[in-house]
Amino acid sequence: MNFEDPTLSKEQHVDLFKSILKPRLIEEKMLVLLRQGKISKWFSGIGQEAIAVGVTKSLKSEEYILPMHRNLGVFTERKIPLQRLFSQWQGKLNGFTKGRDRSFHFGTQEYKIIGMISHLGPQLGVADGIGLAHKLKNEKSVTAVFTGEGGTSEGDFHEALNVASVWDLPVLFCVENNGYGLSTPTSEQFKCEHIADKALGYGMESHIIDGNNIVEVYTKVNEIAKSVRQNPRPVLLEFKTFRRRGHEEASGTKYVPAELMEHWEKLDPVNNYELFILESGILNRDEIDSIKTEIKSEIDEHLKIANKELEVEADQTKELQDVFQGYEFKPQMPSSKKTELRFIDAISDGLRQSMERHDDLVIMGQDVAEYGGVFKITEGFVERFGKDRVRNTPICESAIVTTAMGLSIKGMKSVVEMQFSDFVSSGFNPIVNYLAKVHYRWAQNADVVIRMPCGAGVGAGPFHSQTNEAWFTKTPGLKVVYPSTPQEAKGLLIASIEDPNPVLFFEHKALYRSIRGEVSVDYFTIELGKANLIREGNDLTIITYGAAVHWATELLKKYPEISADLIDLRTLSPLDEEAIFKSVKKTGKVIILQEDSIFGGIASDISALISENCFEYLDAPIKRVASLPTPIPFSKNLEDQYLGKEKFESALLTLNNY
Repeated sequence: MNFEDPTLSKEQHVDLFKSILKPRLIEEKMLVLLRQGKISKWFSGIGQEAIAVGVTKSLKSEEYILPMHRNLGVFTERKIPLQRLFSQWQGKLNGFTKGRDRSFHFGTQEYKIIGMISHLGPQLGVADGIGLAHKLKNEKSVTAVFTGEGGTSEGDFHEALNVASVWDLPVLFCVENNGYGLSTPTSEQFKCEHIADKALGYGMESHIIDGNNIVEVYTKVNEIAKSVRQNPRPVLLEFKTFRRRGHEEASGTKYVPAELMEHWEKLDPVNNYELFILESGILNRDEIDSIKTEIKSEIDEHLKIANKELEVEADQTKELQDVFQGYEFKPQMPSSKKTELRFIDAISDGLRQSMERHDDLVIMGQDVAEYGGVFKITEGFVERFGKDRVRNTPICESAIVTTAMGLSIKGMKSVVEMQFSDFVSSGFNPIVNYLAKVHYRWAQNADVVIRMPCGAGVGAGPFHSQTNEAWFTKTPGLKVVYPSTPQEAKGLLIASIEDPNPVLFFEHKALYRSIRGEVSVDYFTIELGKANLIREGNDLTIITYGAAVHWATELLKKYPEISADLIDLRTLSPLDEEAIFKSVKKTGKVIILQEDSIFGGIASDISALISENCFEYLDAPIKRVASLPTPIPFSKNLEDQYLGKEKFESALLTLNNY
C-alpha cells in the first residue's frame, strides 16, 4: 500500500494519522462496552476508517455530509465532543435524539451532518436537495452522501443519481463497496464489475478509489471536491474496501471465507498507515504511543461524563410537543374584495401568491413547468418565476420528496405535486419514515407541502381515483389537509406553505372545474386544524370533508326539514376534536360521511373518539357511510355503485327518524 505523496507535508501526515486512529480506538472501546452490556448495539466500521475520515477532511466545515452507520470518522473529524456521541449511543438526553433514536440515526445542523434512516436509500435524494439549494443560492459548495454497495440495489439510488445528473447537482455519491450487504455478497447484488460502471448510464463522472488508503482517499476526493465547487456536477465515487466484522456485532462473519478475511486484514488501513508513519520517520514509536495514550484518555474522560448522565425521563407532554415543529399561526385575514373562481383556479391563485411571498419557495413535479401540470394549475408559472423555481422532474416520486427534504435542511420551502395522489405510493417511504419523523428524532423540520390531486367521480379507474388520506392520517408527524371549496382551497394551501411542517394537501379532481365560489383576492390564510361549521341544526350532526361536503349539502337542500349541524373537517390531521364533540353533545346523533372505503378510513377513528368521549350524549348508534371495500372501478355505473353518495340518503333519513 503506497502512502507516498509529495503534495503532503509531514504535519499533514500526522494529522491524517491522528484522524484515522481516533475512530479505531473508539470502536475498540465500544466493542468492550458492548460485551459488558453497556451499549445495546454496534455497527462496526473497523477496516473502513480511511473513507469516512478522508472524505470528511476533503469537505469544508460548512459543507453537508450524509453518513451511514459505519462512518464514525465523519463524526470525529467534524469534532463532535465524544461525550455527546457516547450519550447518543446510550440513549441519554445529552445525545442528539433525546433517546428517541440510536447509533448514527441523527443529524445536527451545528456540525452539518445529516443522519441516516434504516431504509438507507432516501438520504441519497436528501443530498440532491441540499445540492439543489447550493445551486439556487449560487453557493460554491459540495455535498457528500454515503451508501453501501447493498444500498445501490435500491430504487432510490437510481432516482437520486438520475435527478442529480439531469440537474447538474454538486453531490459526491460515495459508495463503500465493502463486499457484503449483511450476508449477501456483491456477486448477488449486481452484475457489473464495478459500481462505478453504473455512472455511465447517467452521463456521470465516476472514480474508483482504494478505500483502505487514507492518502489516496483524501487527495483524490479533495481534488474532485475542488473541481465540483467550480463546475457543479454529480460524481460517483466507488471506494473498494471490506467489512471485517458482522453487519452488526450479533451477526458475526461465519459466511465470509477465511482466506478472504485474511487478505483484507493484511490491508488494514490503520495498521498499514501506522507502519508507514513509523518507517518513514515521520513519527517514532514513543510519539505514536503518546498519541494513542492521549486519545484513549480522551475517550475514558468523556465516557465518565456520559455515564454520569441520568437516563431520559419519560414526559408525555414533551413527546407530543416534539412531533411537530412549534409554529405560531399568525392569521392573514381574507380581503372583502372577492372574485368568483373555480376550485382549480383558487389553488393556482394561492400557489402563485405564495411564490410571490416566499422567494425561497420551489415547485417540483412531473410536467409542472412549461406544460403547467396535467391539470394546468401551474400554467404560466415558468414565465413568471423561472425554471429554477418551477422545476420539471423525472418520474421519480421518492427522489423528489427527499429532494424537498434536502431543500428544507437548507432553510428553503417546497411544494411537490404528485401528478395523481395514487402515485404517492412510489414516494411513500420518505414521506412516512423521513418527513414525518425527522423533527421528533432530531429537531429538523420538513418544510414540504405535497399536493395530492385525488378522488373518484371522473371515470379514471383504479390508479387515478383513490382518496388515500388514511394512508397518512395514521402517521404521526404529518399534517393532512382536505379542502372542499375554492375559498378554503386557497386559504388552506397558503397556510400549509407557511407551516414549517410536512403537509399532505388533498385536492379533489371532481371539484376542480365543477365547483365555483367567491374567493378573496388578496393573500390570506385559514388556520390548519380547525373545522368549519357550514350549517347549524339541532337534530343530528353530519361530519364530512372534500367532495362529500357537497353531497351532504345537496341532500340537506332536498330535505329542509332535517335540522343538522354540517361540519366540514378541512384538516384531517390534526383533527378538530373540540368542534366534533361540541356538536355531537348538542345533537345526540351523528353520521360520518367519507369517500374513502369504509374499513380503516378516518370515519372509523372519529367514530371511536365519539364513543369514548361522548357516549352518554348519544341518542342513536353512530353511523358511518363510505365506499365499497373494493378498488375504484372505471365504468360509471360501477363507480356510482362504489361511492357512498347514493347510500347516504337512506342512512341520513334512518338516523333522523331513529
